[in-house]
Formats: sequence, C-alpha cells, structure tokens
Amino acid sequence: MGQADWAHDLAKHLLEPTLPRRWAHTKGVAKRAESLTPILGAETDTLIAAAYLHDIGYAPNLVETGFHPLDGARYLRDVAKADETLCRLVAHHSCAVNEALNRNLFDALTTEFNEERPELVEALTYCDMTTGPDGTHLDVTERLAEIHSRYGPEHLVSRSITTSTPCILAAVKAVETALSDVRQASPG
Repeated sequence: MGQADWAHDLAKHLLEPTLPRRWAHTKGVAKRAESLTPILGAETDTLIAAAYLHDIGYAPNLVETGFHPLDGARYLRDVAKADETLCRLVAHHSCAVNEALNRNLFDALTTEFNEERPELVEALTYCDMTTGPDGTHLDVTERLAEIHSRYGPEHLVSRSITTSTPCILAAVKAVETALSDVRQASPG
C-alpha cells in the first residue's frame, strides 16, 4: 500500500464519521493533488497523501491546541509514526505560520516541524486553496472569500487568512505557472 492509500484510509477513519463535509473537502483536495502529476512526477504520491491528511487535526479526538495544522502534524508524528515529510507538509500547509502567530503557537510549530521544500508546500497550498468545503474546484479568490464569509471578518482565522493571502496567491500562481510551462513544453 502506497502512502496515498494509507493516508486515504487514515483520513477517512478520522474525518468521515464526525466531519463529513471536511471529508468531502479533503477528497477534493486529494483529487486536485492527482492533477499535479505533470509537475511533481514521482512525488505526486506524497502530495496526495498530504492532501488526505492536511485537515485531520480538525478530528474531534485529535484536537489539543485548536490549531489543526499543529494538532494533525503531532498526531501523524507521535501516533501514526508518519513520514517526516508528511508531518512537515501538514504542519505548514496553506501558510499556517501566520495563524500560528495569531494563536501564539509560532514557536511550537516552527520548533517541532521544520519547513518542507517550497514546491511541495506550494503544491499542497494550491490544492487546498482551490477546493471548496464540499470538495468542488474553486478559483483561489472564491475560496478566500468563502473562508472569510464562513468565519466572519473579526475571527482569528479570517485575520490569519488576510495576512496569508499574498503567500497563498503566490503559491497558486507558482503552481499554475509550472503547469502551464509543462503543458507548453509537451508535444501537442
């Protein structure tokens, strides 16, 4: 069983029973990850696995800090004994460092989990930030607007997303550019 299959089963077990909408989002993020094979090649399995796992920290039985990237990454490291790359990707997905600052968890996040290679973090951010809560594809601006409308302007998540918007937009642009370059380079 590859990493993606293992991650699917674990995420399904943790999310589907109690958070079916989060599970729908997660499946959509994983589907987006599959679409990045032209730019990631052999690393696609790792990205798909990270896509399945990126939101497991929302599972009620995993919540410790209330900051899902950290809670999910800790579970993967301490309980699931997951690959370090997966732990780092979950910990740092979608510019999580900005929310960590707002939650006074920056030191915990950055001390416990080093950053992963930028192209993988950008790819996971792209997948997450172009997938709506029900798993459908959204433009990044629609996704950002959806997050703001769900949480409201004064919520810590909305404030963090506002701070993260340049990082998120840059990640999406980098992935879209890489996809475009691969398509242009491949014979028609």
